[in-house]
Parts: sequence; C-alpha cells; structure tokens
Amino acid sequence: MTASIERLVTSGTFELDGGSWDVDNNIWLVGDDTDVVVFDAAHSAAPIIEAVNGRNVVAVVCTHGHNDHVTVAPELGKALDAPVLLHPGDDVLWRMTHPDNDFRPVEDGLTLTVGGVELRALHTPGHSPGSVCWYSPDLTAVFSGDTLFNGGPGATGRSYSDFDTILGSLSDKLGKLPYETVVYTGHGDTTTIGDEMPHYYEWMTRGH
Repeated sequence: MTASIERLVTSGTFELDGGSWDVDNNIWLVGDDTDVVVFDAAHSAAPIIEAVNGRNVVAVVCTHGHNDHVTVAPELGKALDAPVLLHPGDDVLWRMTHPDNDFRPVEDGLTLTVGGVELRALHTPGHSPGSVCWYSPDLTAVFSGDTLFNGGPGATGRSYSDFDTILGSLSDKLGKLPYETVVYTGHGDTTTIGDEMPHYYEWMTRGH
C-alpha cells in the first residue's frame, strides 16, 4: 500500500502567558497499513490510539512545544512504544507541560521513513524557537504545525515567538518548496505553498 495521510481533530485548550483559549488541533497520521508517524499529540490520547489501530508507530512527532501540540505526547509514546520527537529549542515550552518527561531531540535535516516515503525536518523558528516543519517530496506535502496556515504565518505575539524570525523561516525554508506542495496545518484547513507565498510581502508590511 502507498503511504497516505489521515487527519484527526481533537479539542482542548492552548495555554501560555497566563491565558487560555479553546482550540481544535489537527493531528496527522502518515503511513500505510503497517507503519505510521503521528504528527502532534493534542489533547486526548484515546482517539489517537484508536486511529493508529494497532500499527507500528515510528515516532510521535511534535512540530513544536506549545501545550496543545504536546498534551499527551509522553502518554502516547509509552502506550504506542514510540519515541517522542521535538526540537530542543522548545525545551522551555515542553517543560511547562511535561517537567518530568524527556523527548528525543530533532535536528534540521533529520529524516524519517514510513510507508516507503521520506519525511525531512525543516527547522522553522518564529512561532516558537524549536518549530519544525516536516517535508515529504514523495507526498508533495509539508506538515507545518503552526508555522504556516491557510491565510498566512502563525502567530508571534506571545512569549518565545518572533515575527521577523518566522518571516525568515518562510522565505528561507518553506518558500523554497515546490509551489504545488500541500500544507497540512496544525489548525484549520490545508493550503498550498503556491497559495500562500505570493503574499509574503503583504505579510511583511502588515505584521502579524
């Protein structure tokens, strides 16, 4: 079977800087009938385990360390006998939710293989210091976390984020991907690099 992309949505809260917001999170499962990678461990473990449906989990990948993306990461890692991956730039955010649990560090350029396709880590700081997008040329897909959405870059108005940095990540990393690449976002609808990057200079002038 050729690798496919499955979407699961869970609901909960995002908490940072003393605030709390209700959010719906996309969880992406990439793989085939045997092996799968889980992108983000949002809110509730049970529906994710159900979606995995007994397959071997190559990794539970956290695109960044905000609590709504790592809520049940240690629980999932243990239940699914899988490593939890996160860029060490987000250790401070991870510790806010999981002070007593560790993760396996991700570096720019790290690759995972699942279902015969390659997934490559692109370190894209800005929304958070350790934000990572995962690009699959085989699937013409990038899993962007909260770095790029349908409508523009992720938010940079809270602690450990920076607008100029996220713009640099978009121009230097995501903007160099083929325009037909589908962007599988951390929240909301998918988009494409070609639909978003032509608006780069508009983002620069209006801020975010």
